[in-house]
Amino acid sequence: MSINWYPGHMHKAQKEIKQRLPEVDMFIEVLDARIPYSSENPMLASIRADKPCIKILNKTDLAQADKTKAWQEYLERNKNTKTLALNLNQPNKSEQIFSLCQKLVPNKGTKISPITCLITGIPNVGKSTLINTLAGRTFAKTGNEPAVTQTQQRIDLGNNIILFDTPGLLWPKVENEDSGYRLAITGAIKDTAIEYDDIAYYAAEYFLKEHSDALMERYSLDEPPKNETALLESIGKKRGALVSGGRVNLNKASAIFIHDYRSGTLGNITLETPKMIELEIAKTEKILAEKAALKAARKKNWKNKK
Repeated sequence: MSINWYPGHMHKAQKEIKQRLPEVDMFIEVLDARIPYSSENPMLASIRADKPCIKILNKTDLAQADKTKAWQEYLERNKNTKTLALNLNQPNKSEQIFSLCQKLVPNKGTKISPITCLITGIPNVGKSTLINTLAGRTFAKTGNEPAVTQTQQRIDLGNNIILFDTPGLLWPKVENEDSGYRLAITGAIKDTAIEYDDIAYYAAEYFLKEHSDALMERYSLDEPPKNETALLESIGKKRGALVSGGRVNLNKASAIFIHDYRSGTLGNITLETPKMIELEIAKTEKILAEKAALKAARKKNWKNKK
C-alpha cells in the first residue's frame, strides 16, 4: 500500500515551521500510542535538530499499557527527548507538560522570557483537543477526521508558555508500507483516500496472529477464522453486512471491523512494538537500497548505449 497524501496546506505548514524555527525553544509532538513509530513524523527530527522535544503518547486508553511503557523507554533514548503518556480522559495529567517544558528549557519561563513551544502531530491524533485542555478554553477546532487544523495559531497558555499550533502534518511519501497501513487503520488518513477492504485485510492478518481471542469475543465466534477472508465474512454475517443472495458485502464488513478497532470496541490494542519496527526499518532500508542500485544500473546502461 502506497500512501501519497500531502495536501497543499501541509506543504505550506512545513515551510512555516522552518521559518519559525529560530524563535522556537522546543517542540511538542503528539503521537498515537497505538502506533508511536508510524505516527512520528520523520521530517520533524531533521527540522528540530537538537532542540528539546516532548513526545506525547496520546490515546493510551486505546493502547496496551505495557507496550506504551516500552515505547516511552525506546523514545527517550534520543537526545533531549522526554515522553508523557496520556489520554483525553485525563485532563489533569496533561498539566505535567508544563513542568516538563520548564525542565527542558530551565533558563526561560518568565513573563519577560516565556518558553516558546511548537506543537505538531499527524492528523486525527488528538492534538487540537490537547491544546484546548492546556489552554483551558477552545482555541483549536476539533473533529473526528483528519486535517481539521489548516493554519498556524499563536496561543498564550497563561503560564509563561507560548504555543504555536500547526496543521496535522503527514509527509510526502510513507516509505514503510506497514506504517502506511497502520496510519490508515487508526484514521490518520481521510477515509476517502483509502479502500476499507485493503486496510481491513492487513489488520485482519495482524489480529488473527496476535489477538484472535479479541476477535472471537467481539464477534461471538466459536473458533478463530482460518484466514482474513473468513474473518471478514464472519463479521459480515454477524452484523448483517449482506447483499442479494445472502452474500457478504466485504467492503461494509471491512468498514465495521476497522471502526470497531478505532473505537476501542475490540479492546486496547497497540499495532506495533519497538522490536517489530526495527525489523521493518531494516527491511525498508534494504528495499530502498535495492531500488537505488537498480536505478543506478539502468542509468549506467542508458549512458553506455548513447
